[in-house]
Amino acid sequence: MAKRVYTPEELDRYFSDPSYRRSFLPRGRRFLRRNWRLLAALSLAAVALLLWYGHYITQGLPSLEELENPNPGLATKVYASDGAVLDQFAEENRTRIAVDRLPRGLIDALIATEDKDFYNHWGVNLSRFFRQMVINVVTFRQAGASTITQQLARNLYKLQARQESLFDKITRKIREFITSVQIERNFTKREILELYFNVQWFGRGAYGIESAAQRYFNKSAADLAPPEYTLLVGMLQGPGYYDPIRNTERALQRRNIVLHQMIRDGYLTPDQSDKIKSDTLSFHTLEPESRTGIAPHFVEWIRQQLEQKAETYGYNVLRDGLRVYTTLDSRMQRYANTAVDTHLTRFQARFDQLWDWKKYPDILRDNVDKMIRDLDVYKKSKTPAIRDSIVNALRTNAQFVDSVKKAARTIEVGMVAIDPHTGHVKALVGGRNYRNFRYGLNHVTQIRRQPGSAFKPFVYTAAIDNGTPVCYELLNQPVTIPMPDGTRWAPGNFDGTFGGKYTLREGLKRSINLIAVRLILEIVPPKQVAEYAKRMGIKSPIRPYESLALGTEVVSPLELTSAFGVFANEGVLVEPISILRIEDKDGNLIEDNTPERREVLSKETAYLMTNLMEGGVNEEGGTGIAVRSYFSLPAAGKTGTTNDYGDAWFVGFTPHLAAGIWTGFDDNRIKFGSADGQGGRAAAPIFGRFMASAYNDPEIGLPLDYFRTPDGIVADTICVETKKKAREFCPETTTELFNVRYPVGLCDLHTSPNWREEKNPSKVIW
Repeated sequence: MAKRVYTPEELDRYFSDPSYRRSFLPRGRRFLRRNWRLLAALSLAAVALLLWYGHYITQGLPSLEELENPNPGLATKVYASDGAVLDQFAEENRTRIAVDRLPRGLIDALIATEDKDFYNHWGVNLSRFFRQMVINVVTFRQAGASTITQQLARNLYKLQARQESLFDKITRKIREFITSVQIERNFTKREILELYFNVQWFGRGAYGIESAAQRYFNKSAADLAPPEYTLLVGMLQGPGYYDPIRNTERALQRRNIVLHQMIRDGYLTPDQSDKIKSDTLSFHTLEPESRTGIAPHFVEWIRQQLEQKAETYGYNVLRDGLRVYTTLDSRMQRYANTAVDTHLTRFQARFDQLWDWKKYPDILRDNVDKMIRDLDVYKKSKTPAIRDSIVNALRTNAQFVDSVKKAARTIEVGMVAIDPHTGHVKALVGGRNYRNFRYGLNHVTQIRRQPGSAFKPFVYTAAIDNGTPVCYELLNQPVTIPMPDGTRWAPGNFDGTFGGKYTLREGLKRSINLIAVRLILEIVPPKQVAEYAKRMGIKSPIRPYESLALGTEVVSPLELTSAFGVFANEGVLVEPISILRIEDKDGNLIEDNTPERREVLSKETAYLMTNLMEGGVNEEGGTGIAVRSYFSLPAAGKTGTTNDYGDAWFVGFTPHLAAGIWTGFDDNRIKFGSADGQGGRAAAPIFGRFMASAYNDPEIGLPLDYFRTPDGIVADTICVETKKKAREFCPETTTELFNVRYPVGLCDLHTSPNWREEKNPSKVIW
């Protein structure tokens, strides 16, 4: 092809006219020269977009440490001393199980259904991956068929959000791709399967195959039968949609698809599949107590203690899969629940008939307003006007007011049983709402109430420990005591009567107020009584006033019961504990607890007080004799009743178990209002019912012992008329030998084996 020859005019224009010169350039180069700024800007924008998108993707990826040390949150389990699981704490209900313990058929079912090429790919099936991406873009929906490793990546590292746009879905798929490849590089196929089975969600709060097996079939995953594990594998596609309890037929149809896949891949024969289909399934439905456990107040107390220790030990209560071994005995706990229910159900019905809200409009209004203020709708109201409208509406809502009335007049309870020799809390009922407890008061550990006459044993202990004989007599006469604030205190007896003299033994058995008051006025000063109470385990502040004799200072049921355990344990205080040991998920010991022990009374003083309080349970006129309607074995204890029957107590013990019961109301303006509110009626029967059940259970195996008499205690033959030792001060015709186990109130015991040689007669207890 001949070259074109340019004229002189064209050459001259070419060199003098830039625009004419550019017309000779190729079209592409002309475009670049004309639009280079735009192209540069677009290029920079594209690079920035790619960098940002790459950074956005990598930001959502797990770190190298997370990839190498995956840590799916494990539930912390709380165990009773007899091995029963009381409850667990978790963000996700998950219990780890080794893949070697799982049925082989379960693994086959998973691979056949979810990823038949699992053993042949390196985390991602490329053909399936690109098919997913195309479907996502073209149909604007999420395609399934991820590999097992991709599903693990998604759930283990939380790559999927609740609401996803198309952009989010594509981004997540890329992240899954990258993470799956990294997982395959770090773990074997067996380890991937174990992680998968421990991570996946199976609905109804169950994370992992072990939790799912427990939740649906009440068994370990290691014990699952083919009809059960094939059903669980089928649920993986949609745990809510294929819920076998709510949508049984749909779940079974999905299970049949799993069986078909297993036949296709040679894991089952058609005959085996038909047999699995013909087997019936029995699902585990939660009993009422299973929803909260048998001891929810105790478990919440354990959780609070674990949270306090978390900073010290560096664990996460909700994620680290701790094993917490407690002192609670699940059998005793069930007996405590039953004793409370049986007694208070009848007692509540009788109280409901007596209580009249028309007499107490202020109390009702205050309780209605308090309940309204506790409602979420009230707390979240943004303006005072909205809050006022809620208050006005609910105050006149009959249904709401009736619910408040029922809640306010509910007789509450706090009951705790402690082994006095070990300090182990064996049972704890923290309130009447134990069947549906979530949050609220624990009426064993979180309340402080006046114990009334249940505090008198500390007054008597101080007197006896300092040498006052149990036969020492005091006047049953009124007294008037000037108080620091200028007022005058004139205590009286419960029944309004007075007169005569009573020994310490008789005064405690009958719980005569004026005997206790004269004891603190004449024998042991209030300061000394307060010191004895603190020494024996009372941690609440105790002010040294004369009114201590009648139990006017507030204490908790836990500390009062623990203090009574000193009598049963021959004068040794063992601080109550609830956690025996804490282990991590691998069984390594984090904490091992041994209770603090210290001797606070002599064996002789502890026994004499026990002997006196046996009288209150065993003898006619004893305030705790109602216990004997249910329980016949050796026991001692003391009732307590506060003014106007507001709080009712019984704290008692056997040689091997101490138990304290408080009954009353959360609003202490509400009173029992009748003699039903005495500790001997409102609380003592719970003690009797509980002890009878616990001692009659051969599995618990409580020994049938008597209280042991120390060597320093001597029994004598007593003269009825003179109340002196018969062989020296009494005619033979009136001599009687009294039963040491159930004494009748005379000077039958003393603490000096050589009483004739005792230099200080005031120290002889006889």
